[in-house]
Amino acid sequence: TWHLKKIPQIVRERTFSLDSPKFEAKTKLELDSVCGIECQRKLPVPSLSDLKNLLSYETVFENGTRTLTEVNVLGVVLDPAGNTTTRRPSRKKRQIYGTDSRFSIYDKRFMTNFPFNTAVKISTGCSGILISPKHVLTAAHCLHNGKDYVKGSKRLRVGLMKTKSRGNGRKRKGTSDGMPSFQWTRVKSTHIPKGWFKGVSGDIALDYDYAVLELKRPHKRKYMDLGISPTIKMMPGSMIHFSGFDNDRSGQLVYRFCSISDESNDLFYQYCDAEPGSTGSGIYLRLKEPNKKKWKRKIIAVYSGHQWVDINGEQQDYNVAVRITPLKYAQICFWIHGNDENCTQG
Repeated sequence: TWHLKKIPQIVRERTFSLDSPKFEAKTKLELDSVCGIECQRKLPVPSLSDLKNLLSYETVFENGTRTLTEVNVLGVVLDPAGNTTTRRPSRKKRQIYGTDSRFSIYDKRFMTNFPFNTAVKISTGCSGILISPKHVLTAAHCLHNGKDYVKGSKRLRVGLMKTKSRGNGRKRKGTSDGMPSFQWTRVKSTHIPKGWFKGVSGDIALDYDYAVLELKRPHKRKYMDLGISPTIKMMPGSMIHFSGFDNDRSGQLVYRFCSISDESNDLFYQYCDAEPGSTGSGIYLRLKEPNKKKWKRKIIAVYSGHQWVDINGEQQDYNVAVRITPLKYAQICFWIHGNDENCTQG
């Protein structure tokens, strides 16, 4: 069941202009030597002033201008337990772990219907997911390498799936229902938490690897609601699901489901089969609504991609996802609505 949680408030304190970015960074979809499970366990619990700094955010607009918004955080309960993780046996493998368990979605009935049609393509080479009529959730490192915005992010576009028939518009016998093509929409503005900029060069690592894009024009499709990430124990079979546009299956929407191997307060470590291109996909669960018989899918994490992490002093690879915690829910919800009134219950 989805459990309702009281959400902290993110309140805008002041916004001021920054110099325009250079937009010269190279897109790098795999990070090196990030703070891993052992490292996370040793990190101190962020203080309230730390959280205010980490959850302040940059906004880049379509014309290249940039602002920094400082925030206050109200009603937050700091967890004295720190970054706890569950211990699972370690493995050393690659992005495809054993037999490739990904599914390419060819059938038009699936591709153009919920939940698959909430997946979008980002023009810098990543994936994302629709979270409102005008907003897309993706990974921060698809847009910014920690020092500068990546090339192509100044004229950022989002591709919404549509299907095209092969041949002269008529479906031929024996062919699939069509491969996806994209209706490209310009991005009006991009929000990235300040924690990401510290994370790449400091010790917070991947915890803030998420960003929200506001589209120039609203779409008329169904989108996915946000949810608070439950712990592994509260998930049916510890299973998660996500769809994206993996580079090794060009032009295909690729779906997968798998179990989580390990978790910290902010990250899921798993062996979901994935390749670059699916980075930024929305990871979702299907749970029951409280006091109802209805089931509902919600996004509970953002797929950050294949990363090397430190475990017992050794580098080991995982596929990592950033969990949507109550604080991150409050921030993303604030970016969508522009106030905290719609974001009190997660």
